[in-house]
Amino acid sequence: MISVHIICVGRLKENYLKDGCAEYIKRLSAFAKVNVVEVSEERCSDNPSDAEIRNVIEKEGCRILSKIPKGSCVIPLCIEGREYSSPDFSAEIERLSMNYSSLSFVIGGSFGLSDEVKALGKMKLSFGKMTLPHQLARMVLLEQIYRAFSISNHSKYHK
Repeated sequence: MISVHIICVGRLKENYLKDGCAEYIKRLSAFAKVNVVEVSEERCSDNPSDAEIRNVIEKEGCRILSKIPKGSCVIPLCIEGREYSSPDFSAEIERLSMNYSSLSFVIGGSFGLSDEVKALGKMKLSFGKMTLPHQLARMVLLEQIYRAFSISNHSKYHK
C-alpha cells in the first residue's frame, strides 16, 4: 500500500476544515496510508518587507525539508505548477506510484514555498490561478487525492 504524506505549514483552525479533512483521510485509508504533518508557521509583521517575506519562506522551507521522508516523491503545490483534470491527476498519481512507495504533497504558508522545496518536486501541482487559503487547499487536496484513487479503482465516487 502506498504512503501519502501531506506536509503543510500551519494548523487547521476551523472545525469545518478539520471535519472535512478527517473525512477524506478516513476515506483514503482504504487506498493508502495517510500521514499529515503540520510544521509551524513563521510569524512576521503585519506589513512585511520583501526581506522579511523571504526569511519566512526560507524558515518554513527548512521545516518542510526536515519532514520529507527519504525516497518519497515530492509534489509541491504552487502557482507555477501544472493544472490537471481529475482523471489526468489520477493517471499521474498511478504513474508515480509505480516508481515510488511514498508520495509527499507539500502545501506552503501564506507566502508560498521556498525554491529549494519546489526544486525537489517530481511534478508541481496547481489548483488554478485563484489563490486559496492554505488550510482550504489542504481539504481540496485530500479530496482530489481521494478522487484520484477512486478513479483508479473504478469506484462510483467520480462520475
